[in-house]
Amino acid sequence: MNAPEEHVLQSIEARRRAQPRLTDAKVTTAHGAGGKAQEALLTSLILEAYGSEQLRLQDDGAVVDVARSARLVFTTDSFVVTPRVFPGGSLGRLAVFGTVNDLAVMGAEPKWLAVSFLLEEGFDMDELRGLAEDIAAASREVGVEIVTGDTKVVERGKGDGVYVNTSGIGILADSVALGADQVRPGDKVIVSGPIGDHGTSVMLARGELALEGDVRSDCAPLADIVASLLAAVPHTRWMRDPTRGGLASACCELAAASGLALRLHEDRIAVRPAVRAACELLGLDPLYVANEGTLVAVVPADAADVAVSTLAAYDIGRDAAVVGTIDTDPGGLVLLETAFGGTRVVDRLVGDPLPRIC
Repeated sequence: MNAPEEHVLQSIEARRRAQPRLTDAKVTTAHGAGGKAQEALLTSLILEAYGSEQLRLQDDGAVVDVARSARLVFTTDSFVVTPRVFPGGSLGRLAVFGTVNDLAVMGAEPKWLAVSFLLEEGFDMDELRGLAEDIAAASREVGVEIVTGDTKVVERGKGDGVYVNTSGIGILADSVALGADQVRPGDKVIVSGPIGDHGTSVMLARGELALEGDVRSDCAPLADIVASLLAAVPHTRWMRDPTRGGLASACCELAAASGLALRLHEDRIAVRPAVRAACELLGLDPLYVANEGTLVAVVPADAADVAVSTLAAYDIGRDAAVVGTIDTDPGGLVLLETAFGGTRVVDRLVGDPLPRIC
């Protein structure tokens, strides 16, 4: 081999080994095609933001070590909220916290996340960089590691900028036993704080309704507060983070699954004045409006005070209260004792009055 040929081969090898650089100002379909553009996007933007040792392997899946005595909880969710930034939160924080919260209310310790982007051609690269950094910061805040993911790009006009899919894995201790089958008559229903903040915040942020209000989303991680509750009340029966469909839908699901009745007290369920006012103007019931940092739990009656004080030790739980009781009759239904002294059935939500709020 003569010197020129050797020089060319060395140059090719150097270019092959070189770290690809992201120079594009906009997302193109090439960024989801599996070639150099996608590699540049992954290495220069995504891995730069939150690349862990496992994620940098860029395998099709992540291999994680798990103690033999532990159980795993696995969850997945997709996030299409609009606008992507709203008072109290953002698409990135919502994607991380929403997945972590699903693991936490199952009693698991959140450990690993997968994050995938569905991007539209023409999406601004700086906004994507900000989204990735937002996700990275949120994952560090809750102590979870992003270990795998995926990126796809669709043609211009075929998407809405960006959608995010997340999957999460947590470790569940053998001592934890949560579920509708654990709930017993006489148990108490506890809510950790005001309801309806998230859905109302997003709705007002869209600016489509000519309404103004100082409402911030309750978007927050629940892992720490849940861990404290389980430590203080090991026999906690059941938990949920009432997101889409709100507190009402979560309670209806529990009633249906357990075959028992839930009796709620309207005057004990906290609703911020601005949230209540916005819902009244729009004909919405705060019970059905989404939350993203609020916990509903069922605990034994003799542990209710301990549960409330445990939740109240956290800023996000300072308004925790017992809002209802589990009963036997009428089985499978949720009843609300209204502030006016009457009783009404809380039924399942029909339709979606607030689309794309998570």
